[in-house]
Amino acid sequence: MTTARLEPDGTLLVVEGEGPRPPSAFLEGARLRVEGRLTGRGKTWKARFPLTAARWGGEELPLPSGRYRIVVEGEEPPEPLPSQLVGGLRATIEGDVLVVGPPTDPVYDTADAQGALERRYLSRAIPLEDAVFFESFYGRHASCNPLAIDRELARRAPHVTRYWSVVDLSVAVPEGAVPVVEGSPEWWRARSVSRLLVVNDWLRRAFARRPGQRVLQTWHGTPLKRLALHRRGFAPRRWGATLKESRRWDVLLAQNPYAAGILGRAYAFLRKPVWVEGYPRNDRLVTGDPRAARERLGIGPDERVLLYAPTWRDDREEIVDFLDPSGLAVGADAVVLVRGHSRTLIPGRDVTGPRVVDVTAYPDTAELLLAADALITDYSSVMFDFSVTGKPMYFLVPDLEHYRGELRGFYFDLAAHAPGPLVRDVDELLDALDGDSSEYAGRYEAWRRRFNAREDGHAAERVVARILDQGFVSRG
Repeated sequence: MTTARLEPDGTLLVVEGEGPRPPSAFLEGARLRVEGRLTGRGKTWKARFPLTAARWGGEELPLPSGRYRIVVEGEEPPEPLPSQLVGGLRATIEGDVLVVGPPTDPVYDTADAQGALERRYLSRAIPLEDAVFFESFYGRHASCNPLAIDRELARRAPHVTRYWSVVDLSVAVPEGAVPVVEGSPEWWRARSVSRLLVVNDWLRRAFARRPGQRVLQTWHGTPLKRLALHRRGFAPRRWGATLKESRRWDVLLAQNPYAAGILGRAYAFLRKPVWVEGYPRNDRLVTGDPRAARERLGIGPDERVLLYAPTWRDDREEIVDFLDPSGLAVGADAVVLVRGHSRTLIPGRDVTGPRVVDVTAYPDTAELLLAADALITDYSSVMFDFSVTGKPMYFLVPDLEHYRGELRGFYFDLAAHAPGPLVRDVDELLDALDGDSSEYAGRYEAWRRRFNAREDGHAAERVVARILDQGFVSRG
């Protein structure tokens, strides 16, 4: 019989059994594999699995929430283990699967319990704190524009408390910030008492802005594809939800005047201020060091690096399979970084292969853009960020007509304005990668004038200056 137990501090899962020591043991998740340490002298054996991981050279943190298959070669699955709240996570064993969740008390899992917390923190007259509540991509990362604003705010106003909404404690937050796990009493309280909320997507769960509280919506990209109220076949119910959401915002941040106009109309955000300051997340593309980014990714300074970053599709959950990353790595003699959209992070699995690195779970896209020599995308807003670097871009668009005509539609003709070649298959892509990109120099320059005029490395400084000037938080 194989049994399992969790160490009280939540750092180890111990699986043990009788007989000779198995040859291998590991936990296999969709985007993380954990090797077990095996011991035993012939009569019994133990496999110890760390429930923490240091990802991408960062600090040791609890495993991300998810399902991890327990593989002990030649052995039966361990006996079931009831849910336990230990250390920085909650875990249970179901058959041959370890289920890891956020470290919240199970009493708060039900809809009734969340409703009670919601009512408690929406109705109580708790004084506002000189604090900021940050959330990026629904708490899956501490990243994007909110991260850049956090770093500048910490420099300019270190007395301000900085709360970060996270799905679990595997999400690394900036130095000096306070992580609050979504749905916990601490999360509800932090969102209720912060004078300023800085988010890059819709606010989740019930939210009622309290007197003196402000919401800065940074959004997360200049749009090529149609958004919100501009989408075809948008149901009346979603119209109502969109209008309700945008009325929660006090300020909208835009990368450029074009995006300001589109976002304002798409979200009916027409009577409140839009700050056109460039994107704080792109400051690093001007001031950052590509060598440091490559080092964190384990890539040599002389290797050619291609970043493949397609957007998500409304008609599928996982990343598109329009190319074989391993074949591209061989054909282009390059390291291929594969970056799925944030919407494909949870349902998808890491792509593997020689000289292929799946960076969908990598927290900071700016570092990937710094590390890459060229970008391969389709309709993703990453094109408007990568152009800050001036490096070549290629557009792999085998479903152009379907995406433009049936799924989303565009705000402008990509084929007429793209600062790089549009290709239909991998053979065309390889030819383009070997070709001369200088023929797109004129388009590229026009593109940068239109979309990157404020990308000078100081966007975060300007945004935080406005936050302080308008009294969203105190200067100290």
